[in-house]
Amino acid sequence: MLLIPAIDLKDGQCVQLRQGVMDSATVYSTDPAAMARHWVDAGARRLHVVDLDGAFAGRPVNHELVGRIAHAAGGVPVQVGGGVRDVETARAYLDVGVSQVITGTAAVEDPDFLTALCEAFPGRAVLGLDARDGRVATRGWATVNEVDAVAFAGALDVGLFAIVYTDVGRDGMLAGVNVAATKRIALAANVPVIASGGISSLDDLRALDDLGFGPERLLGAISGSALYEGKLDFASARRWLAARRRTDAS
Repeated sequence: MLLIPAIDLKDGQCVQLRQGVMDSATVYSTDPAAMARHWVDAGARRLHVVDLDGAFAGRPVNHELVGRIAHAAGGVPVQVGGGVRDVETARAYLDVGVSQVITGTAAVEDPDFLTALCEAFPGRAVLGLDARDGRVATRGWATVNEVDAVAFAGALDVGLFAIVYTDVGRDGMLAGVNVAATKRIALAANVPVIASGGISSLDDLRALDDLGFGPERLLGAISGSALYEGKLDFASARRWLAARRRTDAS
């Protein structure tokens, strides 16, 4: 399981929101590309980037900045979401060095788009499955649908790279990851799941690890606020995860 730092972009800055509310943004860096380099130098093996402005606008707003982040990350994979609602937008991101593109709203509202995206870019599409109280949330988390998140994940068979599952109610709240919901999604899905939302300490990583899933079912966990505020020490967590991988391999 990977620990994946989050770099959320708003007004050209690296921020974190509370429960996806734009007015709740806390700024952690005015140079997101430098922040990407910081995490890579610290040993990150994947970065999670979200264009928050793009998520609400329905189109990329920080495209140039994302390109600089991908360049700063060197060979470390960067996955990017926020406003990816057509194939050409995805192509433009991949052309600037992004490894995977994340789509959420368009995938829920137009399943044919998700199929087309996976066919156009095999292994490079990620579903951003965001949920509040078990129901899928879209359009920058502003809209909660009647669609059940577990059922939606289980019905997909389109060649995704992974699913990023976020419990919106816990995101940015440092309240702990929703282990039970993550487990249900991981068991239902046909692709690896990346946990997100509320991951605030090494205890959360332990709880996810205790599920006993390999990377083919639980690829990693995304953390933002906890890393930036020092609640979760990246170096210590990385060492613990490396030790767990050695134990599992023995």
